Amino acid sequence: MELITVERAEQIIQSQTRDYGTIRVPYEHSLGRVLAEKLVADRDLPPFNRATVDGIAIAYRAYKEDGLRSFTVNAIQAAGETPLAISSTNECIEIMTGAALDSSLDTVVRYEDIVVANGTATVNDIEIKQGQNIHLQGKDKKEGDVVADACRLITPALVGLAASVGKTDLLVKRLPKVAIVTTGDELVGVEENPTPYQLRRSNDVTIQSVLTRYGIQADRLHVNDDYDTMKGTFQRCLQSYDVLLLTGGVSMGKFDYIPQVLEHLGVKKLFHKVRQRPGKPFWFGTYQDQQVIFAFPGNPVSVFMCLHRYFLPWLERSLDVKISSPQYAVLQHDMDFSYPLHYFAQVKLEVDHQGTVTAQPVESNGSGDFSNLIYTDAFMELPLEKNKFKKGEVYKIWPYNV
Repeated sequence: MELITVERAEQIIQSQTRDYGTIRVPYEHSLGRVLAEKLVADRDLPPFNRATVDGIAIAYRAYKEDGLRSFTVNAIQAAGETPLAISSTNECIEIMTGAALDSSLDTVVRYEDIVVANGTATVNDIEIKQGQNIHLQGKDKKEGDVVADACRLITPALVGLAASVGKTDLLVKRLPKVAIVTTGDELVGVEENPTPYQLRRSNDVTIQSVLTRYGIQADRLHVNDDYDTMKGTFQRCLQSYDVLLLTGGVSMGKFDYIPQVLEHLGVKKLFHKVRQRPGKPFWFGTYQDQQVIFAFPGNPVSVFMCLHRYFLPWLERSLDVKISSPQYAVLQHDMDFSYPLHYFAQVKLEVDHQGTVTAQPVESNGSGDFSNLIYTDAFMELPLEKNKFKKGEVYKIWPYNV
């Protein structure tokens, strides 16, 4: 099958997004999920006129019209207490931050701007404005107003907002059930001591770590390069999971069985091989128009790139939220490639004094060299239409360490 372009691969993958429904979760466990409902204020925010500083509350007309500068302290009021009134305009209430104001008071003066002695508060020689240092009732939102739209990532600020309007549980997008399956006889567990010709598995750990950002607790499995073992494992996975993320076994090697096994199980191949580097052998398909299968090449950098360039945008569109949309940066060095491929270069990002994001390419030793990933910040996408890229040109970047 002929290699397809990156753009065509993206179109095919995005045409296979899924809606996994919704579920209610306690607000304490909602962080990182995607909100699936509007949040509405159950009362005015703030629900009363509140002092924003510690000081005294007065009736402004006594200051402005009557010329008063000294006020008798009627009482002291803490936050959370029933508002205290004054019976005469020559009185004031010592009031603390967050306390509610009675309707007889309309201005708050800071302690820093007064002197309190012998039960009298005297205002310093400063200019006072009516209504100062008061957060008015309903200034932020009115009862019934929408305080948060659906399809927003639930951040700590949104959790706090939900709590403030009394939402003890939130309707969120249900997450797909994901299995990460590594393949290869040469791979052993992280806790094992490999022989001189074996490697510890890391792709599954990396993918799992990325998915935790979305609240997905993916299961990890490993199968060796045996056709029947793969068939049995994949068959069980197709019955139990919504998404399969496979690594290794999709290239041209004698033991790269994954394409044949998936075909035998009735998985529909939508493409195999993309005109890109790294990640050219990337395979993608669906099963019974329900399960979605991403089969990445085994090299760690290829896995990392395909995950960020293809899977995460698919996941975010399925959840109807944008987190990792592409950004843009200015290339800082000329780059020249010999072969007509769509390149994804590892780059270090910086922001110059004008606020421009710049990308410094970092040399690597190919798609098996994943040590560079901790020293770089993004993949810069260099399009297929040319093979010479000049300093100062602007291209897409797909961040992963910022």
